[in-house]
Amino acid sequence: MRINRVLNNNVVVVKEGEEEIIVMGAGIAFGKSKNDIISTDKIEKVFVMKDKNEYEKFTQIIDQLPEVHIAIAEEIITYAEKALKTKLNEHVHVALTDHLSFAIERIKQGFQLKNKLLNEIRVLYSAEYEVGLWALELIEQRLNIRLPEDEAGHIALHLHTAKMNALTMDETMNTTVILNELIEKIEQKLNVKVAEDSISYQRLLTHLNFALRRVAEGQPFDDVDQDMHKLVKEKHRSAYHMATEIGRYLAETHQYDLPPSELVYLTLHIQRIERNKGDEVS
Repeated sequence: MRINRVLNNNVVVVKEGEEEIIVMGAGIAFGKSKNDIISTDKIEKVFVMKDKNEYEKFTQIIDQLPEVHIAIAEEIITYAEKALKTKLNEHVHVALTDHLSFAIERIKQGFQLKNKLLNEIRVLYSAEYEVGLWALELIEQRLNIRLPEDEAGHIALHLHTAKMNALTMDETMNTTVILNELIEKIEQKLNVKVAEDSISYQRLLTHLNFALRRVAEGQPFDDVDQDMHKLVKEKHRSAYHMATEIGRYLAETHQYDLPPSELVYLTLHIQRIERNKGDEVS
């Protein structure tokens, strides 16, 4: 491979036809310049950024951020693709690298931002969250800086939204914020704080997440037998009333219209929390 552009000692751009390929490796460009040949045994990572804007953003990051931050981010991305068994969107090279560098510098300066959606992220994106925890260990090993667990949640969101065919970061954040609101409303109405590691909490959060996704994507919902609907409504009046209030809030505030069948399922989840709240309080 012949160098078309040196970005830093560890990153170069080569050209194959009209396609620009980013090549990474420790010291791969040391002492080299345009048109020099790079040694294939130094190549650790190769990827293409087809989006011109993303390519320009990435080259800016290479110029502006510490090389060690870029190397750590790329190591996390490589690990994540193996752990999640999926190829991540090229945007992750920009978004995650920029976020990590900012988070590291922020911690150095004594600033720490809480991740209010951490509990929801931990449940909804558990595989990505585990990668986030791994990333915190890596950063500590490389830089002797311990980022808070909140950052594992931020990393998880970046990884989730970088998965092919996933929602955008804005869409993912919006959905997670809404879920956080719904959980808080249910807890307030029941006067209980449900433990995040409880089965009731995880089932409720997962069910609500899938329901919101179905509404957003216009997917059909499973029907509920009318007799079952009537039975649930009569047997669990308080929980059903709460479910309808949640449904009304979603429709009026976020324009999510839950069908009657979902109100039945939501009632059962609320009833389970009510029944088990003595055992599942955090």
